[in-house]
Amino acid sequence: METEAIKNISGIELFENINLDKYTTIKLGNTGSIAICNSISALKQLLNTLKVQKMNYHLVGWGANQVLLNVDKTLFIKLDFAYEKSMLKEPKDQYDFVASVPLNILTSHAMKFGIKGWEVFTGIPGSIGGAVYMNAGTALGEIGDLIESVTILKTNGEIYTYECDKNSFGYRKNYFVKDGEVILSAKMKHFGIDESIKTKIKEYLEYRKTTQPLTTKNCGSVFKNFDSKYKAGQTIDTIGLKNFGYDHLKVSSLHANFVENSGEATAEQFKNLVDCLKIDIERYTGRKFVLEVKVY
Repeated sequence: METEAIKNISGIELFENINLDKYTTIKLGNTGSIAICNSISALKQLLNTLKVQKMNYHLVGWGANQVLLNVDKTLFIKLDFAYEKSMLKEPKDQYDFVASVPLNILTSHAMKFGIKGWEVFTGIPGSIGGAVYMNAGTALGEIGDLIESVTILKTNGEIYTYECDKNSFGYRKNYFVKDGEVILSAKMKHFGIDESIKTKIKEYLEYRKTTQPLTTKNCGSVFKNFDSKYKAGQTIDTIGLKNFGYDHLKVSSLHANFVENSGEATAEQFKNLVDCLKIDIERYTGRKFVLEVKVY
């Protein structure tokens, strides 16, 4: 990768050959390069430069629900767009958020004003961009039901706005962002004001604390649920794989669909462990569970 052209882009901060563990929530050790981008114009220049160099890139967001494996062949990009905090001073009918706005800030806003519908992403670590991309959700619902439109940067540098409808999202995925495209912002609605939302969010946060390993190094849910009957965590627990692991990695004793990093595990070791889990799950259930975590 020719880095001089990237370093000369205003609004880009490039870190080369560093430990990337702090850029994902599971903190797997790997050495690679990452560019922090603080404006849309800088992002457009960066992607054009990478296109000329024929260099692969990947958006990391908050690094939740993903594992960075092919670090020697990819430039990782983290968006750090400024946003107008004053928009959260009071409730609005519609909100327009840049992709890097953290979900926990929106949860705080929902609690303060009783924003109905926003409880669905309670406790999810990440940003708006990443949440929209994977249609993040909890047992309370999915963020896709709240998204009215998404502004996207295409690989050719064109910016367009996609208007969402009932067919725009599926279970932990979207159907409109193409490979190489980047979510820049999203317009989000709510379902009115409800004073009970504050209590609902508090209760769900407490529930997550008692049922999921929120304080350990992990990537969130590893597998998607096969269906309503065969849920990933329950299935892994049933076949006796809680606490299974090696090389500082193990299946969580609290929730079997989480893999915890207790030391300095690597992305390759994570892949090996997950491959073993997939084999055992299929052997005992006859069903192929699909990864929810993205391995790049």
